[in-house]
Amino acid sequence: MKDEIISYRQMCDAEKVQTLQRGMNYRLNANYSVILMSQRRNAPYKDSILQDGITIEYEGHDVPKTSSNLDPKKLDQPKVTMSGKLTQNGLFASAVEDYKGGKRTPEIVRAYEKIFSGVWSEKGFFKLIDYKYINADKRKVYRFFLEETEIDFSSSGITENKLRQRTRIIPSDIKKIVWERDNGRCVICGASDELHFDHDLPYSKGGASITPDNVRILCARHNLQKSDKIE
Repeated sequence: MKDEIISYRQMCDAEKVQTLQRGMNYRLNANYSVILMSQRRNAPYKDSILQDGITIEYEGHDVPKTSSNLDPKKLDQPKVTMSGKLTQNGLFASAVEDYKGGKRTPEIVRAYEKIFSGVWSEKGFFKLIDYKYINADKRKVYRFFLEETEIDFSSSGITENKLRQRTRIIPSDIKKIVWERDNGRCVICGASDELHFDHDLPYSKGGASITPDNVRILCARHNLQKSDKIE
């Protein structure tokens, strides 16, 4: 569920893997890819949420660090390996090229964000719609653009639900403030499990997500009760 607060272990369990070591995971699931992102100051890559509130700008990944390559940050981010195999950058970029060339629908990507140590947020599903290969800090890096979408699951796979209204992404700095303000607990019952970041007033009804005043922590039960009342 979008904006669910989870641990690293819960994230791995959700994707049915023992560990998630890479930030970019093309087709980790048979139906979608997975990215791990962070907007913290010490994050290794420059990920951000654009002003429209529904688009992620996600930086591609560096070459692995080796004894002969002591500083990957000085090297261009690669599309292929030395053996000619596509890197994760290459797989994501090729998916964009095929989409823009009319060969396929956009790749669906599930995004998880590290808020701070031990606390992750499931950000929902996005369409991989574009990328750029740009000059940055004296090297070339990939910047991928992912637009929020709503997904329905069925026995045959996943489909995009274009009728369900999208919600703005709650910025990471707001989530950190709210987590600390609400002491990591549901503001209604004090529960510390199955938590979600919740818009007090939904964005679709005029609520904002760029200030902590309209965001709070709710447990799954009270989040569902609120949704039922709104509908």
